[in-house]
Amino acid sequence: FAAGREMTVTVMGDRALAVTDILTDGWYDYDAKYVEGGSKHILPADLPKDITDACLDYALRAHNVLGCRGVSRTDFRWDETRGLDGLILLETNTQPGMTPTSLAPEQAALCGYSFPDLCRWMVEDASCNR
Repeated sequence: FAAGREMTVTVMGDRALAVTDILTDGWYDYDAKYVEGGSKHILPADLPKDITDACLDYALRAHNVLGCRGVSRTDFRWDETRGLDGLILLETNTQPGMTPTSLAPEQAALCGYSFPDLCRWMVEDASCNR
């Protein structure tokens, strides 16, 4: 178990969109993820600039190193007491959720992409003719 704040970054193509801080009353379980009001998403996250920049950079690097296309979402834990040394990259999700409570569509909306726009972008990006 890694203590600290739960955060995530969506990468769309060659762009890391934003950092979301995920707040729950306990475990980030099924209900916290998929039940309306099960968790609170702070978007953009209220973080020191160096932590925000590191999350965006690490998520984009992970997306590229893993050979991802389209949309990915990278999760982090951050122990504030340790500064940048307390930032842990947990995993990169190559098929992030696309439900009404999902994080990737929320971050895309912050960057000006409606849900239909995001879906259209994903289909076009997956095209063999791109």
